[in-house]
Amino acid sequence: MSHTAWAPGQREHQLEQLTSAAQHWDVIVAGGGITGAGIAREAARRGLKVLLLERQDFAWGTSSRSSKMVHGGLRYIAAGDVKTTMHSVQERERLMTEAPGLVDQMGYLMAHYKGGFPGPFVFNTLLRIYDFFAGKRYRHYFKRDDFGFLSPLLNENALIGGTQFADAVTDDARLVVRVLREAQKDGAVVLNYVGVKQLLKDGEQVVGARVEDVLSGEGYDVKADVVINATGAWADELRGQMTDEKKIRPARGSHIVVPAWRLPVAQSFTAMHPDDKRPIFIFPWEGRTVIGTTDLDNNGIDNSEASMTRAELDYLLKVALYQFPKADLTEKDIISSWAGVRPLVSSGALNPSKEKRDHSVWDDKGLVSVSGGKLTTFRLIALDALEAARKYIKRFPAGEFGAQIFTPSVSSHKKYLALPGYVQKRLSGHFGMDLDALLDLAKDGELDVIPGSRTLWAELRWSAANESVIHLDDLLLRRTRLGLLLEQGGLGFIEKIRAVCAEELGWNDAQFQQELERYQAIWNKYYSIPK
Repeated sequence: MSHTAWAPGQREHQLEQLTSAAQHWDVIVAGGGITGAGIAREAARRGLKVLLLERQDFAWGTSSRSSKMVHGGLRYIAAGDVKTTMHSVQERERLMTEAPGLVDQMGYLMAHYKGGFPGPFVFNTLLRIYDFFAGKRYRHYFKRDDFGFLSPLLNENALIGGTQFADAVTDDARLVVRVLREAQKDGAVVLNYVGVKQLLKDGEQVVGARVEDVLSGEGYDVKADVVINATGAWADELRGQMTDEKKIRPARGSHIVVPAWRLPVAQSFTAMHPDDKRPIFIFPWEGRTVIGTTDLDNNGIDNSEASMTRAELDYLLKVALYQFPKADLTEKDIISSWAGVRPLVSSGALNPSKEKRDHSVWDDKGLVSVSGGKLTTFRLIALDALEAARKYIKRFPAGEFGAQIFTPSVSSHKKYLALPGYVQKRLSGHFGMDLDALLDLAKDGELDVIPGSRTLWAELRWSAANESVIHLDDLLLRRTRLGLLLEQGGLGFIEKIRAVCAEELGWNDAQFQQELERYQAIWNKYYSIPK
């Protein structure tokens, strides 16, 4: 499918396909986060006719508000779940190999203090298993004096040394978009702001869904062999049409973003919080420093965004000051915040941190629901969901279809070859098959970086023109991450953003003003500092 699949005007054409009485889908996927994207990608590569619907924007929920880490999960080894760690580490290695520039290795540092847990021996024993699964040795132990050189701002009181190991970091929302593009390439139809409202049944059997275009309010009856519910933290909502069983425990994780110069870290530090001894990450991301995450019950969930509380803000600042007292970080240093809701599968544990992070699949007579799991293992989660759905799909193909997720991105474009190597890597990783088309669209000066970020102006233009941007928040919070990286959500560049939206989205001044007011309200309520 060409790069125009999401261009302005194409959405209406795709919606028309839903009105055809003769149209029948093999699979309807409800949910446009990383799990739904992975399912659509795996189903489409098998030649199935796939329709993915997201009632908000792609990656609007958990998949744009994670901790941005593609990691194996040392906690699984400590809990005795060696199989999950092995799968996670292997998928991490796969993603780093397939998508450099989008999923990249990041060093992790764990400072060891006298009397602290885990001590160097226990921690390095766990890492020995971790590295065995990766087939590489990443771990290295530093004595006190050597470890201190890695961060001059580190708390050195009772420090005995530190351990370095490795995991990976990503832009989670861009990862979702790139996986969706792979699904589109293989024929999937992918729509945002279209939600599954009601399951269609023949007796007890699910045979499709009543869907609604959120923008127009128009509804469509869409027939399918199976509906896969990949709505994550919202999975009980759709599944509630088939059963009274409730399985999801929404848990909120919040983060704060500060300038890198105020808290400079070249690698991710794992800091044990002084109050509850939970591990908190302090890590570099997109030229900024991120501190997170909390882990609290969200006390229910609805179709609105999550936001951080004052208590969480104080909690995160406290651990940053504990680990890096010389930085003297204050609330005034915070650029932005974000809060995501994890879909934990409830086992009745008293604390959400004690719930398992593995995924679960439920089969309810043609509605296959999947929830839980990790960003890292989205491909394996997708395969499990498809295997459960297989018995409903009339023409499920036999054979092996490979494990490679992404089409290799290679360019000999004149503009590409003129860029520094690290920018080439970023663009190749973030945009994959669309790389040359992005460069063709870029205007003079648009291969420059937007100050305060690592994003190029060309990325903003490409996303506006070709990535199903409906609202300004889609563009600034998910297609690009300018709303998280720049002061006041990027409004210092609003005139340049306005010009791009006028040229690529056709927004007049009144439309842009309406979108700007919407964006400011969202940013102030959910992405700034809580009042």
